[in-house]
Amino acid sequence: MKKQTAVGVFLNGLIKENPTFVQLLGMCPTLAVTTSLKNGIGMGLSATAVLIASNVIISLLRKLIPQKVRIAAYIVIIAAFVTMIQMLLEAFLPELSSSLGIFIPLIVVNCIILARAEAFASKNGVLHSAADGLGMGLGFTAALSLISAVREILGAGTIFDIELYGEAVQPMSVITLAPGGFIVLGILVAAVNYIMRRKGEKKNG
Repeated sequence: MKKQTAVGVFLNGLIKENPTFVQLLGMCPTLAVTTSLKNGIGMGLSATAVLIASNVIISLLRKLIPQKVRIAAYIVIIAAFVTMIQMLLEAFLPELSSSLGIFIPLIVVNCIILARAEAFASKNGVLHSAADGLGMGLGFTAALSLISAVREILGAGTIFDIELYGEAVQPMSVITLAPGGFIVLGILVAAVNYIMRRKGEKKNG
């Protein structure tokens, strides 16, 4: 089997194995923070930074970490980077930090990050692990941004807190609530998988 290049690994995480739309991982933050585009981008980029950094360190230490304590070691490494991200947000973007709340610390147990540490970084070199973290992270960010944009535009009538409709049109406030999040997520997951299936059918003739 031909080994993927770093670019192939990056594109795999970004499109083919998108953690949100294809693998359905990280659903808790996906539904909880995507009420505004700022929150979606902030959460996605925070997770991306942790993914890249933890993948690189775990790849570097993969031959030194004992097999029996590997999960505990991964969590300690991930927790260190999450703490750094949380402190940076509190220092430079306090409003975003307050808006994201508990979901920044919960990146420590985000199944996307733990899954990539176990399935990829612990078995591959630094370059490929960094590419995997970047691809998965940006794929997660893109998914959160798309869901957030739809929910904010339809549910609040704003984008980046800028009013779009005026008084003539009443936004569908249910879209900003939990049921609206499930509806938007379901529609987008179905649309993405339909497009990918059609592309696969065309590719196979």
